[in-house]
Amino acid sequence: MQTLLVLGYVWPEPNSSAAGWRMLALLKLFRQKGWRVIFASPAEPGPHRVDLPSFGIEEQQVQLNDSGLEHQLADWQPTVVMFDRFMLEEQFGWRVAKVCPQALRLLDTEDLHFLRQARHQAFKAGRPVSATDLLGETAQREVAAIYRCDLSLIISETELQLLQHQFSLPAALLHYCPFWFEQFPTELTDFDSRRHLVFIGNFRHEPNWQTVLWLKRLWPQLRQRLPQAELHIYGAYPPPKASQLHAPKQGFHIKGWADDSAQVLRDARLLLAPLPFGAGLKGKLVEAMLTGTPSITTPVGAEGIAGSDDWPGAVAEQDQQLIEAVVALYQERELWRQKQQLGLVVAQQRFGPEQAERFWQALMQVLENLPAHRLHNFTGAMLNLHHQRSTQYMAQWIEAKTKLAALQQEKSS
Repeated sequence: MQTLLVLGYVWPEPNSSAAGWRMLALLKLFRQKGWRVIFASPAEPGPHRVDLPSFGIEEQQVQLNDSGLEHQLADWQPTVVMFDRFMLEEQFGWRVAKVCPQALRLLDTEDLHFLRQARHQAFKAGRPVSATDLLGETAQREVAAIYRCDLSLIISETELQLLQHQFSLPAALLHYCPFWFEQFPTELTDFDSRRHLVFIGNFRHEPNWQTVLWLKRLWPQLRQRLPQAELHIYGAYPPPKASQLHAPKQGFHIKGWADDSAQVLRDARLLLAPLPFGAGLKGKLVEAMLTGTPSITTPVGAEGIAGSDDWPGAVAEQDQQLIEAVVALYQERELWRQKQQLGLVVAQQRFGPEQAERFWQALMQVLENLPAHRLHNFTGAMLNLHHQRSTQYMAQWIEAKTKLAALQQEKSS
């Protein structure tokens, strides 16, 4: 039996973030193909983690800077090792290359961290993103990790184009792999059965927090135009600063964790998600399409999903544009219905089950021709050589230092 080993940055939480349900979709695909799947992570398990064993997926806790992983790798002998974000490739990639050189190394970027970071910097400075923002240390690290892997999954066509045009990455190392869904709804909740406005997003994700602050600032004007409407803010891990924004008398509600995000969206008339920066695909906006909920977002939010002309709701950047779009969609029944139907069309065209099969075919092609595939990636081989040397010695030094400290503590106790 072939084996997939996933080295995860966090334990998957499909009800907390799009990254969580994307990861679960990937794991389930390998299980459907008859593979053994092992998910290993150095992270502490969170309260909202999915029950992986219920899907036939094995769980394993691993340690950072610990040679014990090499014994586990030798025992597992994985066919494919998938790194969840580039930081995990930096930490574990050299060990995988050392113990399992025959294993295909797959990187799931989730989104391009350097792009999100560059946009965040520009947002804080109140200016557009510059070339300098994009070419920082994080970009160097992330692009290097992509080169060191045999194949990298890129969730957005915008990010795929950026990597190929701005950084000249070979197309053979990249695969466009967005969300996919096996089934689509046949019936949608209608206009008259829905009330209120909603935003949903993990509070640990900075673009989501900035969106909440933006909505809080806009709310007095929206409330004046829509006096019967309320805005409900949902998301995992709300901090005290978020709870302080709770103002039920003004119709602004901080709800926190949502047990069923799809039901939250089905009950709402509109999703408001004016994200000021970010990267990748925004799961909340795709889920809104699947639940028949029109959405108002920004160009960054719509990126990689659809353009402003065919968006199932409205795309705007300025306060007044956002307000007018919300008011119109909340009140105009026929316009709302048109946008609801458009959302389902976009989701079916962009995120159908064929995306899973395309990924699988691309993966099998690389796996079947791995030695030849690697011959065409001299830059990756060069980076692997230098990374293995430098990271190996640093990891061994940290491990030795940790063991020495433990021995000294044992002697003194």
